[in-house]
Amino acid sequence: MTIRNYQSTSPTLGERCYIDESAVIVGDVTLGEDASIWPLVAARGDVNHISIGARSNIQDGSVLHVSRKSVSNPNGFPLIIGNDVTVGHKCMLHGCVLGNRILVGMGAIVMDGVIVEDDVFIGAGALIPPNKRLESGYLYVGNPAVKKRPLKESETAFLKQSALNYVKLKDEYREEQA
Repeated sequence: MTIRNYQSTSPTLGERCYIDESAVIVGDVTLGEDASIWPLVAARGDVNHISIGARSNIQDGSVLHVSRKSVSNPNGFPLIIGNDVTVGHKCMLHGCVLGNRILVGMGAIVMDGVIVEDDVFIGAGALIPPNKRLESGYLYVGNPAVKKRPLKESETAFLKQSALNYVKLKDEYREEQA
């Protein structure tokens, strides 16, 4: 794995994290306990910070980045990912805030200033334009994404289960490397 400092700031890893050896984690990036970063993920906390919550997983080929602070946007846009979040393969998350128990479908793009409340499904290939707010308890699909329908009870339960599935998988990978 490649974990690199940027301007004297090092990534911070919680207990029992898994980071694939092909992933690149740079600068001000914090991972919560039991988080997992899979092959070919790039997380670059250089001009702002990235926080990834407990039991969250970032799957293969995803790109995580931030927007710098400026006169017009004094805080810039950090990337904040809550607990029990599943980010599917080849997603792009840029300067957004994801709550807890979210599934971001494969190939989705979530842009600067977006806020995703807890318990949300974002469909594969969805584009969430800048500064949108996705309401808790719904499925969002399309380009640009629209609120499609309320989540079923089974789908809401799956959000937590998906994260737990990846905790189990990363534990298996860690055992193989021990």
